[in-house]
Amino acid sequence: AAAAAPGAAAAAAAAGAMDTTDAPQLIEHINHSAAYTPYEVRWVPSSARMAVMGLRANGRGVVEVHELEAGKLKLAADGSFAHGIKCGTFGAASLEQRNPAVGDFDGNISILDLENLDKKPVWSVKGHETLVNCIDGCGGLNIGCGSPELVTGSRDGTVKVWDPRVDKPVVSLEPESDGSDPNDRRDCWAVAFGNSFNDEERVIAAGYDNGDVKLFDLRTNTVRWETNCANGVCGLQFDRRDIEMNKLVVTTLESKFRVYDMRTEHPTEGYACLTERAHKSTVWGIRHLPQNRDLFMTTGGNGGLNLYKYCYPRQRQKKDPEGRALGVPGTVELLNSKVISTQPVVSFDFSPDKEGLAALACLDQTVRVYIVTKLNLY
Repeated sequence: AAAAAPGAAAAAAAAGAMDTTDAPQLIEHINHSAAYTPYEVRWVPSSARMAVMGLRANGRGVVEVHELEAGKLKLAADGSFAHGIKCGTFGAASLEQRNPAVGDFDGNISILDLENLDKKPVWSVKGHETLVNCIDGCGGLNIGCGSPELVTGSRDGTVKVWDPRVDKPVVSLEPESDGSDPNDRRDCWAVAFGNSFNDEERVIAAGYDNGDVKLFDLRTNTVRWETNCANGVCGLQFDRRDIEMNKLVVTTLESKFRVYDMRTEHPTEGYACLTERAHKSTVWGIRHLPQNRDLFMTTGGNGGLNLYKYCYPRQRQKKDPEGRALGVPGTVELLNSKVISTQPVVSFDFSPDKEGLAALACLDQTVRVYIVTKLNLY
């Protein structure tokens, strides 16, 4: 039965919904209606709480902290902000304070006091000329090596790395300045940290609206690798940011995602890549299961969730005709698929503490909690 699962899963997903008895089940636990458009949902580490960030109809930003209580979401704290909040992360926070870093529609990057959201931010800087599309953090939560850092990508085309102790970017990747309107430049839609396995090594991956993916090495201050996915990059994530680069998943417009094997870089071919079709619409995002880096969830513009398992090839590299190492891509197995909304699922987060517990935000103004079962079997 297990051997037949990939084909059966793909056929059932094409038909719409799928449910197989042996596969992990996607079970809705809570469906909470929000009075604003949620753009980001993140679990508060080491707790049963989540931070939801978004935009009210009057253009103001909102951050709410909800806790799970008796099958419902109970509001524990909330704050209102001058500009809509587009993205957030706990990746650079300490476990003691657990303060989220957020990016807003006016280009500001702030670290908020989670216990006093209405008070002045712990740290704030006008980091970009316009909307901050994406943010990621590294070096916090006692995970990995190196100092805490943030990386942001913006509609103004820049990608900037921040040390929260200073108000100037540590690194700034900028498009060629031609004096044009920042809103007309190449749009950076996704950023992610990776390769942070010691105090020196760290890379950032950035995805752009024209399909470019760039890998920037923070140790050597150089663009280490770049490619183009042919479609705008909506999301990307390393399977783990605190190990040597292993896999990078990139999701794009036009119903596709790619999985790059980041262990072997060929001088001319780059990294081995697997391309997969999914959701029959834009693949908005990707999130790996923290407890098992080979399982990941993609979210779709069709309101769907797809759970995949990455299967490694027998040999991860081979020799090309000139004797140089060439990576070999693996395969992905669709474990389960479910369409849960008529609107796109724009944010998804697995709980770092409870395997299979997930929170997500939809553009139908709902925040939902899901339980994904049987993940321990994979």
